[in-house]
Amino acid sequence: MTEKVLILDFGSQYTQLIARTVRECNVYCEILPYHAAYTDFDSVKGIILSGSPFSVNDANAPEANISALLRIAPVLGICYGAQLSVKTCGGEVAKSDKREYGRACLHHLHQDILFKDISPETQVWMSHSDSIQRLPEHFERLAETENIPVAAFRYLPKDFFPLYGVQFHPEVHHTVEGKKLIRNFLTEICGCRCDWTPFHFITETVNNLKQQIGDGKGIMALSGGVDSTVAAVLIHKAIGQRLHGIFVDNGVLRLHEFELVLDAYRKMGLNVKGIDAREHFYTKLAGKTDPEEKRKIIGKLFIEIFQAEAEKIEGIEFLGQGTIYPDVIESVSVHGPSATIKSHHNVGGLPEQLHLKLVEPLRYLFKDEVRKVGRELNIPSEILDRHPFPGPGLAIRIIGEVTEEKVNLLQQADHIFIQSLKEAGLYATVWQAGAILLPVKSVGVMGDERTYEYTVALRAVTSVDGMTADWARLPQEFLARVSNEIINRVKGINRVVYDISSKPPATIEWE
Repeated sequence: MTEKVLILDFGSQYTQLIARTVRECNVYCEILPYHAAYTDFDSVKGIILSGSPFSVNDANAPEANISALLRIAPVLGICYGAQLSVKTCGGEVAKSDKREYGRACLHHLHQDILFKDISPETQVWMSHSDSIQRLPEHFERLAETENIPVAAFRYLPKDFFPLYGVQFHPEVHHTVEGKKLIRNFLTEICGCRCDWTPFHFITETVNNLKQQIGDGKGIMALSGGVDSTVAAVLIHKAIGQRLHGIFVDNGVLRLHEFELVLDAYRKMGLNVKGIDAREHFYTKLAGKTDPEEKRKIIGKLFIEIFQAEAEKIEGIEFLGQGTIYPDVIESVSVHGPSATIKSHHNVGGLPEQLHLKLVEPLRYLFKDEVRKVGRELNIPSEILDRHPFPGPGLAIRIIGEVTEEKVNLLQQADHIFIQSLKEAGLYATVWQAGAILLPVKSVGVMGDERTYEYTVALRAVTSVDGMTADWARLPQEFLARVSNEIINRVKGINRVVYDISSKPPATIEWE
């Protein structure tokens, strides 16, 4: 049985960072709203209480039964979690004279195992307006900063598991040795084996899928993307050819992408059917210029085509999806049960329409973990390491009406840009890149002839998660070469510009 750590979320902006840090220690963890009903404690090795935007003294402050948690496993309270533990056990928490935010120097007073191999004085990151004024009876002060007398504490009851608390955020990178502290909690205090690896995940997941699916057959929409591909390979390892993949060419894929991805899937042994639906999409998109209308047309038509293909296969019982953990976390509010569940962008609405069970083998993995699992599964790097690509494809990179002629122009320009990035060793340094066809024509000169052709904008950004992004500082010589290549090789484009807008205020995509 996989050992796990539970992270009770009180609404902190850093909760996912806690989970990422625990996972980096090769320990499986799950994030739960602080009020969630949870009964499977057999394999729980530790519990972490997150921070919160609330004060523990607020009338509506979120609460947890600390005594009950200490009967289950060791507990680590972070910021609000530490203050809640103190207040619940009889101590005192009050407003600080000033809000403590930013870097501070932590000095630990005792050589506790929580601080094993951590410098006596180390930089930590503060973000709170309350402070612990008085510890409960039998609690011990472990560390202080210049402004905070109780920056860390422990409680070692005789009949329960230990309780630790810190009034700083070890999960953020500004806390220089924060990952060591969390690792110490996991290994030295909780006794975690730290053996949750991609290989372990694959073995356990495939076994679980065999039990979950049994003799059933399933269907899955594939796009060549990382998440759907890794999910499909895992399900395929469990049930083989009983998984039926469908890859729809919506007419706005990249150059040769339909053929290349289908070929890659077949080499991987997946049972995938390719559907050439380009003309259907071009017909529905004719005359449409509003970005949201184009998105809705593509989404609705995709569902219709997918549903029609699904009905041709007898005995389908489940729908596979590449849902990943951030999708799951975003769908659950710490303030109450979620009203809506975020659906996978390619198959939104399909589970309800087809009346199928959902199978989501990646629903507890982060994006980087999905890639690690993919490498363990020997999925080709051209799929695993590809940049994100929008669900509506090139339709939202063609500003205005989408036509087959414009798609052909943009496919060629985009292909030159992406291939040039790869050849120059720049592709991996960029989070996302692509070309945008503008509804602008300008005069140009080629030889002795004047031209009146389209303008293409190149877009390349650096980012961690796509929530914010900065424009990539690509070398001027490289951009000059790409511009020349596009203008010389793509008849219909005579001008190339480079987008130097960051997000915010701009978005990564133009539509």
